[in-house]
Amino acid sequence: MDISSIVQTIAVYAIPLIFAITIHETAHGYVAKLCGDQTAYMLGRLTLNPIKHIDPVGTILVPGALLIGSALSGMSGIVFGWAKPVPINFRNLRNPKTDMIWVAAAGPGANLIQAILWTIALKILISMGIYEDFFIKMCVAGVSCNIVLMALNLIPIPPLDGGRIVTGLLPPGMAWQYSRIEPYGMWILFALILTGTLSFFMRPFMRMGQAIVQWFI
Repeated sequence: MDISSIVQTIAVYAIPLIFAITIHETAHGYVAKLCGDQTAYMLGRLTLNPIKHIDPVGTILVPGALLIGSALSGMSGIVFGWAKPVPINFRNLRNPKTDMIWVAAAGPGANLIQAILWTIALKILISMGIYEDFFIKMCVAGVSCNIVLMALNLIPIPPLDGGRIVTGLLPPGMAWQYSRIEPYGMWILFALILTGTLSFFMRPFMRMGQAIVQWFI
């Protein structure tokens, strides 16, 4: 694949992916603020300005490498990334155990809403007879990026959002035991990636997201 095709692939995915990651983190901070924790708000992280959320590795290097790899191989692989986590002090939440569930769910929920909005945008373009390849591909990328990020974050491994949701749902004793996995959570995630089993755990959440998005087609 030539350089121009690689650049075009990156251009198609850049805006949807940056918004997917940025809004995901902002949603965490916003719901935390509603539940009593002002930490993210006081640090100026409740903003859609991507510069405030960009992580050089997770927002640029990893997604960029995945996109280039997919473009060179001619295959559509999983493209994901992450931003600087929005700081949240769970002790400041009015009801820490239950509020943690809502704060954690806000990120994947924001991704699902974005996937729906990109689907609606695609439907509007087609209904207007606009078949510009770049914009069609961008809408499709917006749907796929957000469903992948939603599914990835819902895997029940702390510190992923799914892990925090499970921790909030478990009885106190079991929740404490479960939360002890958190220091090893990212290593477990990397192991799943290296062994090729990550997609197995993401598949149920991706199917759920795709089924919901289908309602708006």
